[in-house]
Amino acid sequence: MKTILSMMDHLYWADGRIMDALEASHTKDAELLKLVRHVAVAEQVWLSRLQGKSSMQYWLWEEAEDLTAVRRLFEANAEQYRIYVQELEESALDRMVDYTTQSGIPFQTSVRDILLQVLLHGQYHRGQINRALRMEAAEPAPVDYIAFSRL
Repeated sequence: MKTILSMMDHLYWADGRIMDALEASHTKDAELLKLVRHVAVAEQVWLSRLQGKSSMQYWLWEEAEDLTAVRRLFEANAEQYRIYVQELEESALDRMVDYTTQSGIPFQTSVRDILLQVLLHGQYHRGQINRALRMEAAEPAPVDYIAFSRL
């Protein structure tokens, strides 16, 4: 559980860092903005599922209206995930969660695997965002876990 809690802290930190880099870049790349919004909404989708709620009201691939709204979503996600994992006992990590994908397909996945999905999915896309920032000659955000652990 200690590792997952530390990785979740990294997630909140990395989301903030990538938002800082995007804001500093002043990018207008609609696909890049859509990608960062996708990360935030995906976190929200998985949290809803963990909480036993439907996620069908969320659209994973919509245009981002502005970065301020995306940052607020990341902050709200972090607050809700902190509450969720704080109340989570280690024995609950293997509890199975029934949910329906955005495509309407029913699945069952453990809490542990859902949390790992959230952690790895975000890191994957933050790498894509950093690559796009480099291509725009903007400064990428160092979001590696080791950078976080050195704080």
